[in-house]
Amino acid sequence: MTLPDMVDVAIIGAGPAGLSAARHLAEAGIASVHVLEREAEAGGIPRHCLHSPFGLREYGRPMTGPAYARLNLRRALSAGAQVHTRVTVTTLGPGGALELSTPDGLHQLRARAVILATGARETSRAARLIGGTKPGGVLTTGALQPLVHVNGARPFLAPLILGTELVSFSALLTCRSAGAKPVAMVEPGPRIRARWTAPLLPRLLGIPVLTGTELLAIHGGSQVTGATLRNATGKTREIACDGVVITGAFRPESALLAGSGCDKDPRSLGPVVDQYARLTDPAYFACGNALRGVETAGACWREGRRVARSVALALLDGLPDPQATRTIPADTPEAPGALAYALPHRLAPDTAPPALPHMQLRVTRDYSGPLTLGRDQGQLHARPDRRIHRPLPRMP
Repeated sequence: MTLPDMVDVAIIGAGPAGLSAARHLAEAGIASVHVLEREAEAGGIPRHCLHSPFGLREYGRPMTGPAYARLNLRRALSAGAQVHTRVTVTTLGPGGALELSTPDGLHQLRARAVILATGARETSRAARLIGGTKPGGVLTTGALQPLVHVNGARPFLAPLILGTELVSFSALLTCRSAGAKPVAMVEPGPRIRARWTAPLLPRLLGIPVLTGTELLAIHGGSQVTGATLRNATGKTREIACDGVVITGAFRPESALLAGSGCDKDPRSLGPVVDQYARLTDPAYFACGNALRGVETAGACWREGRRVARSVALALLDGLPDPQATRTIPADTPEAPGALAYALPHRLAPDTAPPALPHMQLRVTRDYSGPLTLGRDQGQLHARPDRRIHRPLPRMP
């Protein structure tokens, strides 16, 4: 499919958020909606998740990740959106000017509005400063799932899983589908980070969960042979394993923001946005896990739909003047640094339905104390990895 030079809306990323936004923009009558996906297939991360449930709230029935991804794509295409795969956006220019790398060479595209739906990625071993050697068999969940579900490979038989977020249990299911039984799940924090139902899975499978435990080093040559762990008392121990799956600690895929002129939030590591999901360059919008790490596929799908509404209004000059936005101060005064992020980061005049109708918060650790959001003061009692919503604050 040939890429045009001018479009109404370009959407970068064909995961749940991007495909949802594309579908709803096309259904709203936007004539030229183009989705740009760097992978060979559209659908995003759910393509590699063979487990269910996906789609319960969006489509009223449970389905596997690949089925959910295919349905999202079909709905976007049938609405009139166009999806281009193997297309990588290399530069975000001012006012919606994009530079692309395509199978046919370099291409320049200008869009009246651009939606960033680039998703999130797990924090790597290097970024976590895990020592040891560099053997084969050290994977993130994002690398493990296509290896198993697409290529039919079995990279190990007895891996160690680092992390206890929701994605960590998805990695556990992927290991089991490949015929591998993890030797343990390791969590540096004092408790499992996922909600209470998740710990039932390793318990049923006879897999120990070691909380308050750090992964210090990975050992091996051509393949992992073991790892060094340290518990909360400082005592170290060796554990035998033939692989390590490093899960979670998501961060937005935001490399494109560098040099774009759009502001980046140092806490969420995603773009700075107002309640219409509009970046500091008003030609750009963002949705899904491009904003934060990490929400579920369903939450990203619903956010894509709301951001599509904001973009449709923007094309009709129906959003307030971006110059009238004000920064929303957000802080936990009794424990600076306890707030992982708070978004939206800016507040514009309230003249249209917001794409982000609540303040979305997460904390880095257990916190109970005062919370400041703009001019509003309140109390917050929260644990890490729990979705927290508060009303949007009053405009200064």
